Parts: sequence; C-alpha cells; structure tokens
Amino acid sequence: MRCGGIAAAALALLVAAGAAWPQAAPPTLGVQSPSQQSVPNPPPPSSQPLPPAAPAEEEPGLINELGKLWDKSISVLPRIKSPSETLDDLSNMAKPSTMVSGRVACAVSANGAPDCKLGADRLCQSKGYKEGNSLNTNSVETCSPKVFIPGRQRKPDDCRTDNYVTTALCQ
Repeated sequence: MRCGGIAAAALALLVAAGAAWPQAAPPTLGVQSPSQQSVPNPPPPSSQPLPPAAPAEEEPGLINELGKLWDKSISVLPRIKSPSETLDDLSNMAKPSTMVSGRVACAVSANGAPDCKLGADRLCQSKGYKEGNSLNTNSVETCSPKVFIPGRQRKPDDCRTDNYVTTALCQ
C-alpha cells in the first residue's frame, strides 16, 4: 500500500509538471524476414555543401527540468572567495587591540539604560589607549542607609542599580 502511494505521488508530480519523456515505437519481437528489414540507401554524392545543422531541440522531461533549475540556482548564489582573498579581508579588518581590566562606571543614557561604551572608552583611556569596547560588565545595587533601619518599609527610590565596565578591548 505504501509503495503504491509513493508511485501515485511520483506520477502526480510528473503530470502536474507537464513533463513527459518522448515515446519510441515499441520494439517488434520475433525474427524479421529479409524483406521486412530495411537497408538505408546511401546518399547520392552532391557537389553542393550541406546546409547548417539545425539546433538540437530540448528534450522535455524531469531530468532536463532539474538541470535548468540547477543552472538557475548557481547564477543566484554569490561568488565564493578564494582562501587568500578571505585572509586578506580578515587582516584588513583586524586592528591591534589589547584587553584591559579595571572598574569604570557606565553612564546612564536618556532612556535610563546604561551606556557602557563611554565607560569602556574611559577605562581604555586610563590605560593609555584611544577607545574601547566593553567585554564584561558588573551590576551592583546601591541603597540608601535608610534601608537598614529596622521596621522601615522599603520605597522604590531607596535603591538604584549601578553598572560598571570591568573588562574592555582597547585600540
């Protein structure tokens, strides 16, 4: 039952695609008499040149259609770079950089989020570099001493979260 379902699906695919293989005449079985066998006549010699051959017609069929699809997909793909071109690109992108450690506070941006790029730049400048990108940050909750009073209810503005750059990649 399962093989029949696969065969039916394959047949439906061929019919839906509209592709079919050309049909040849069925072979004749048995022995033919010499009168039934045809012998091709040699062409008569001619002094005129032969006409140019007509371009071959495309054979309709699944294999031909798959070949066309393959040719189209190759033209869409980007060109693959050689290993030497890839290494050249990587060496052009790479800049000498150094990883440094320290602890510099991140500034708070207009939307309230930490701006650690400025903190990374400050950390790198303190080590003698021009700029940097943060690799590691640390968050600390800083609270008012009022929080430690026994029996006092904590209020939303009693504590804040401070962010620090602890490791940066400097250039």
